[in-house]
Amino acid sequence: MAFADVILLNKTDLVTPEELAEVEARIRAINPYATLHRTQKSAIALDQVLDRGAFDLDRILSLEPAFLEQDEHVHDETCGPDCGHDHGHGHDHGHGHHHGHGGLKHFHDEDMQSVSIATDKLMDPDKFFPWVQDLVATEGVNILRSKGILAFKDDPDRFVFQGVHMIMDGDHQRPWKPEEKLQSRIVFIGRNLDRTKLESGFLSCAA
Repeated sequence: MAFADVILLNKTDLVTPEELAEVEARIRAINPYATLHRTQKSAIALDQVLDRGAFDLDRILSLEPAFLEQDEHVHDETCGPDCGHDHGHGHDHGHGHHHGHGGLKHFHDEDMQSVSIATDKLMDPDKFFPWVQDLVATEGVNILRSKGILAFKDDPDRFVFQGVHMIMDGDHQRPWKPEEKLQSRIVFIGRNLDRTKLESGFLSCAA
């Protein structure tokens, strides 16, 4: 369930609204990004389940331009005119709540967290791709979702990628616009993530 893009919640006619809300809350705690359909007798159009283009980055970005910015919590840092250094930012957000409202329980995975990192330095693809491949091989079981936008050296195009668990896909999206800041941002959502290790590994891929 954690890696699904579409989830069918069946037999919704056999539970109370409160029970349905509780189940949906638990599903969202595991996977906040999947499309959730309420069904009865599993009745749903096939085009709502198949051929969704889940890893078609151009399609996703055309439908949801802010996809890469969602839940990243990346904060811009302002430099004065004398500031001549680059910044690497890492933010870690963990969630661990279990509370009740009027008898309705809400569950949040205690180990679930998001780690976002940003740097103004251009990235070296010869460093980044081996790093991310090794990361997926060793830590992929804990990475539920990943996404990023990268500025590579000697490359006029933005490189975007997203991943689910141990599957990642990426491609050049479009040229950087003149008014856009050349910044690389990456986000990992998962369990038991080592923020310090992720940040140092990502920043070590700078050109």
